[in-house]
Amino acid sequence: MKGMPGGMAQLMKQANQMQMKMKKAQEELAKVEYEATSGGGAVKVKVNGDHLITALTIDPEVLKAGDVEMLQDMILSATNEAVKTARDTSAKEMEKITGGLNIPGMF
Repeated sequence: MKGMPGGMAQLMKQANQMQMKMKKAQEELAKVEYEATSGGGAVKVKVNGDHLITALTIDPEVLKAGDVEMLQDMILSATNEAVKTARDTSAKEMEKITGGLNIPGMF
């Protein structure tokens, strides 16, 4: 950084600090679980901050109905909702760090 004007060196330092905060926030968010349900709680899906499914619970009563398409729809619905919640939460946390700046390649 020698030879850089003082303002540029300060900007680089701030960018590095922001990147470190973002990395730490991403690591923390990856540990959080988000749950969503569908069918009045008949299907529950948990995903983590990395958008991986960590748990899937299906009420046995749903299976008695024998409606495979309905069950598939409930699983998709709950999974999509849990992933959306995880994504939205992550975006809000990153926005707190970046102050709303959209910096390509940062996350």
